[in-house]
Amino acid sequence: MSDESVISPDLARAGRALAQVSAAVIAEAAGLERDQVREFEKRRRPLHDEQIRRLQAALERFGVVFVPEDEDRGYGVRQKFNSRKVRQIERWEGEGGPVAEDDI
Repeated sequence: MSDESVISPDLARAGRALAQVSAAVIAEAAGLERDQVREFEKRRRPLHDEQIRRLQAALERFGVVFVPEDEDRGYGVRQKFNSRKVRQIERWEGEGGPVAEDDI
């Protein structure tokens, strides 16, 4: 979606599900409260455009791509990386072994 886009509650909910992150995690990344995110996704509480832009940016940092509506198809969400690339990234992240405090 363009920089001027403001995502809808259903896109926010779908993007969060696709990214497999909790409302608390995405809220913190967007500078919002968890309940603000959950209530927005359920269409119970509106957010200001700036808050929605921060929510969209946070979802994009978690690998969500928002697909704009065109003359043939509706809008949607997808993952930034395909499943092969995700497996490769996960392998890279695990190469260093478990996280531990350095003794240096």
